[in-house]
Amino acid sequence: MTAAQTLRDIHLDVIPRTEAERARVETVTAPPEDISGAWPFEENSGGAQTVRPRDTSDAFSQPAANLTFEQELDFRVGNGMFRRIWVSAPASTIASDGLGPLYNARSCQRCHLKDGRGHPPEGPQDTAVSMFLRLSIPAPDSEEIEHYIAGTHATAPEPTYGTQLQDFSLPGHAPEYRLHIEYEDVEVPLSGGETATLRRPSYTAADLGYGPLHPDTMLSPRVAPQMIGMGLLEAIPTEDILAWSDPQDINGDGISGNPQIVWSALHDRPMLGRFGHKAGNPSVLEQTASAFVGDIGISNPIHTAGSGECTDVQTDCTAALDGSDAEQVGLDLVTFYSQTLAVPARRGVDDPEVLRGREVFFGSGCASCHRPNYVTHRLAGNDPASFQLIWPYSDMLLHDMGEGLSDNRPEGRASGGEWRTAPLWGIGLTETVAGHTYFLHDGRARSLLEAVLWHGGEAKAARDNVVEMPPTDRAALIRFLESL
Repeated sequence: MTAAQTLRDIHLDVIPRTEAERARVETVTAPPEDISGAWPFEENSGGAQTVRPRDTSDAFSQPAANLTFEQELDFRVGNGMFRRIWVSAPASTIASDGLGPLYNARSCQRCHLKDGRGHPPEGPQDTAVSMFLRLSIPAPDSEEIEHYIAGTHATAPEPTYGTQLQDFSLPGHAPEYRLHIEYEDVEVPLSGGETATLRRPSYTAADLGYGPLHPDTMLSPRVAPQMIGMGLLEAIPTEDILAWSDPQDINGDGISGNPQIVWSALHDRPMLGRFGHKAGNPSVLEQTASAFVGDIGISNPIHTAGSGECTDVQTDCTAALDGSDAEQVGLDLVTFYSQTLAVPARRGVDDPEVLRGREVFFGSGCASCHRPNYVTHRLAGNDPASFQLIWPYSDMLLHDMGEGLSDNRPEGRASGGEWRTAPLWGIGLTETVAGHTYFLHDGRARSLLEAVLWHGGEAKAARDNVVEMPPTDRAALIRFLESL
């Protein structure tokens, strides 16, 4: 039995492709013979879900263009729940109580402002509301871990603080910590006499509220990712993702690509990890449920603990009054909203500099990980993600990004240096939506060029090509990325 057969897309109601459809998919996803101009359909990044690009902060907050009237109503209700401000129990607003006692934000929207990406604190007066630290310790014996999957790095929650640190708390409870970041400037010489300045961060969990961390604690900073196109990424056939995996680098191109395999709490079986910076969740539903309990402290049908992410050591926290949870209907509505946030259309696909930048992107090796396109599963019913040609520019696999980007904290089958290839669609609208240009898993890069220059490991050859290319090509590459 192949890995694709074992890792069935059980989260979807799939209609198997016919041989004619397979041939059609192979044709439509292949680069055209003439690559000098715009490629067929590449302007519609999200297929039939694509919406026109907006020059406002609402550019990522539009419903998919192919929703039915009833589905758009569900989208609007889900949006209301996504924006809901949760309060502590007991409260007169019974449907909204249950916050905390420890939390990172009071709503989904507070982290994913305008459905865009988060950012690190921009100074001592700024909070880390869209950023936190994940944590774990090495597990003593992998065989003792429930649902251990072969190849998984054995880790366990930090005994006192759990799996992530919360920097806010209800009255009467101490927050777990305060995020402290220091940066060191790193100068990078570029061709043509240009230079770039990177900032290397170091992270400290300061003002710990419940005693010291375990001496073997591993920390990993994470900013909230953008939300668009998640339902389309979820609908990519597992077999199409695995087709790009090359763990032993058999083709000798220096690129491996490993699938993240995680245990699904919902389906009680291994599944392909797709969501999160290290692809730690297999579906939008499970990603949403994890965020409810970890970020807001709201229990739900998948994570039922009323005290959120409090540990047994935090006795006042676990004994606190429990309020409402996110019931299945609410969890489903927020999930549907997250699945159907539309991807904006490409801009300037015929622009000569954009076309040159695309040529540089492929010629430099960037597309070895940032795979341009897929066709999603054909799905039963009126699923808006069904059989769409999409352009996320990601292979959805784990890659070793080198020591510079390593957090030295493994997660599942991802080593401390491995990260899921981030989808690039919409990246050029980051400043329009979020008001900043911070990139990478911890927001250390202040521009797209800085993000490229942090690439190492399997991406080092592509990064060196960017360093050494003529400045005009480097500018064209950035212009191409901004068009996505």
